[in-house]
This record gives sequence, C-alpha cells and structure tokens, in this order.
Amino acid sequence: MTHAVHAASALLPRGWVDNVRIEVEGGLIGRIACGVAAEPDDERADWLIPGMPNLHSHAFQRAIAGRGEMRGRGEDSFWSWRQAMYRFVERLDPEAMQAIAAMAYAEMLEGGFTRVGEFHYLHNAPDGACYADPATMAAALVAAADETGLALTLLPVFYAHSGFGAQPPQAGQARFVNTLDSFARLHEACGAALSALPDAQLGVAPHSLRAVAPDELAALTALAGEAPIHIHIAEQVGEVEDSLAWSGQRPVDWLLDHAEVGSNWCLVHATHMTPDETARLASSGAVAGLCPITEANLGDGLFPASAYLGAGGAWGVGSDSNVRIDMFEELRWFEYGQRLALRKRNVVASGEGQSTGAALFDQAGQGGARALGASFGLAPGHSADFVSLDSRHGAFAAMPEALRVDAAVFVAGREAIDGVWRRGRKMVSEGRHHARAEIAARYAATLARLVV
Repeated sequence: MTHAVHAASALLPRGWVDNVRIEVEGGLIGRIACGVAAEPDDERADWLIPGMPNLHSHAFQRAIAGRGEMRGRGEDSFWSWRQAMYRFVERLDPEAMQAIAAMAYAEMLEGGFTRVGEFHYLHNAPDGACYADPATMAAALVAAADETGLALTLLPVFYAHSGFGAQPPQAGQARFVNTLDSFARLHEACGAALSALPDAQLGVAPHSLRAVAPDELAALTALAGEAPIHIHIAEQVGEVEDSLAWSGQRPVDWLLDHAEVGSNWCLVHATHMTPDETARLASSGAVAGLCPITEANLGDGLFPASAYLGAGGAWGVGSDSNVRIDMFEELRWFEYGQRLALRKRNVVASGEGQSTGAALFDQAGQGGARALGASFGLAPGHSADFVSLDSRHGAFAAMPEALRVDAAVFVAGREAIDGVWRRGRKMVSEGRHHARAEIAARYAATLARLVV
C-alpha cells in the first residue's frame, strides 16, 4: 500500500528543498517530488530530516541512569561504576529487560534516533546457566523493538575473560560468558528471533580485547563475514596499560595488526590513541563509534576528533549507557568536547562557510548507517525513516535555511522534534511516542520491583 508524507521543507542529499512529497511503499521511500503541493490524503510535516542511527546502546542501563552520581569512597571512575552496574544486572529477568528496553527505545525515537545497534551481552540466567533458548534475553530486546517500532541491528556479544591473556571471568560476569560453541548457538538463535522484525540486521560483537582471546577473535570475525562487527576498545587508560603489559602494543595498534579491520567494523570509543593509531584507524575504513554523553558521564576522556577527521575517518554516535537520550545532544557534546580540548570553535566544519551542525549531522548519519548495515538519508529505496522539526520553536525564529541544523543541534535539542516516522509509519507525534503512557507505566512498575 502506498501513502505519502508532504513536508513544507525537507533536507535532501542536495540540501533543503521546499514542498517535498515523499511516497512510501512497503516501508521504503519511493518517488520524491519537489516543489509540489500536498494531495488531499497526504500526511503533513513541517521540516523533515533523516532519522539518525544510534550505533551503540546497552538498553538495560537506562534503568540505572542517575543512580551512579553519588560519590563513593576514594575516587570514582568507570571501574567503580561498572561494579555497581554488575550488581544491578543480577536482578534482571526477560520481562524486566523488555520493559526497560521499550522505555529506552521509545525515548530514542522521541530523540531522533530511528535505528539502534544493541550491543547485547546479558545472555545467561542470574546463576550463569544458559537459558533453554539461548536468545531468551535477546528476544526481549526484539520484542521491545517491535512494540516501539525502532529498527534494530542486534549485536550479540562474545565475552569469555576478565582481562588480557585469557584471564578467567569474574563472578559478576557470569551472565555474559560464552564459549565459542555456545556463542555459535546463541548467534543462530538471535537470527531466528530477528526473523519477523522488519529490516533487522544481525552482527557480531567481540566485547573487547580484554574479554576475547586472539584465537576467539579470529573465529568471531569468520562467523560474522560481511555483517557488522563491533568491539569496545581503548576506552580507559587502564585498558591501554594492561594491553601494553600483555602484548607490548596499545589496543588499537594490536587490533589493526592482528585482524582484517575494514568498513564493516565499528571500534567503539577508541578514546585513547596515539597520532599513529588515529591515522591508521581512519585509513582502515572502520567507523569510530562515539558516545559523547556517556563518555563524559563516565569520565572516559576525549576522542582525538580533529586529527581523525583530518585523516578522513568515519564516525557515528551512540547513546551507550542511555543516561540521556538525545541525538542532537550527542552531536553537540562531540563538537563541544573538541572545543574545550583545543580551545577552538567549529572544529568539525571542514572549511569556510560550512555549517558545523550540518557537518555533524551528515557525518554521524553516514558513519552510523555504515556501522549498522543500513542506509541514511531521504532517497528512493531507503527505509522511510524521518524526523520532523517544529519550525515554530523559538530556536528557529528568523533563522536562515542554511543554519536550521545548527539551531537544532546547538540550541533546541530534542525539544524541536515534533514527529518521527519509521518505515513510513508515524510513531511520535508532538514529541511523544504513541505508546509512551503504557510503556512508561510498565517501566515504572518494573523499577519498583527491581530497585531495593
């Protein structure tokens, strides 16, 4: 069945165009007509932009957002936060996973994300035993994506060790751990769970070099083939030091020397790199998966963006711990971090007269889509995933067309988002997901049950 959405203005690959009519058939964009009036049965939108891919999420961590901001003994860090997260993980069951993920996914759509890369490592029962269906927890994520309408690239995580050199896992990691044989069964079961979800993608995620031995990494790469491969890397200084002690190499150098890293890879965080590592990563064709809000919240450090972009590197953004879900704010933090580090402005804009907001938006969209095995942009054949901005928002008052995205990124944030369509189906109106009330009530009841 074909229907159409008419926008007063739309951000097409060639720029802003007025009076755009987008036909949708089978969830995909068909014909795009420009400079035309709306037809009687058309849905109406104000300013349309493409939906943004969210390339890195741990959905269940939405439930602990705001619960790690009270200082403990000594200095707090990522590692102390991780121990608190492990304690929460012990309480999660499939029902809770779906309720929490549905809340996170509804908020992603409200915040301008239309596809998520779910870096999923919570596989086993609380005692570490495998569920009868190894994809039981993954199926809860698939159900959450189905009920909210969010596109899903599922990235089941292989996790076997607690540190470099194949150290045995810790007790708090029992729900994450697999062997290569059990992971192969899990991966197959995840594919079956995804089979009924429209335009879903399945990838592979070696958790990190500290959690995956070299022979296991090679086996996982072979299993993935051309599908997305995502890995945490060089997020923390301690990780870099441990890698040097184990191999004599820093994590990014070791990975690029020992794996065929290419355009289907996403290196998540990659925060602590030397200039040589930065240039090598950029030239590899892989995507750097950056999560500026979470990286700031956890005190990770700043990605060397200026050098990486200067070398032609691809990147995208993710919401990671989901402490705050806002596509525009992720982009804003990416640029602001560089401004603070370099004491310069408009770092991402590559030349005179270029819009920084537009550069952020396009680069993150293109890189994120590549990392998730998807497409980005309002173009025929692409998934009909788009976001409408409310031109009446004060951030857009008397704003020139060329600065609209700047106003959204640096001023308005998610408050400017009026509607969101996924596969041509409107899921968000007036800034709220259509099922928000029900999802939020179930989420609140779930947390009341879990949090003691």
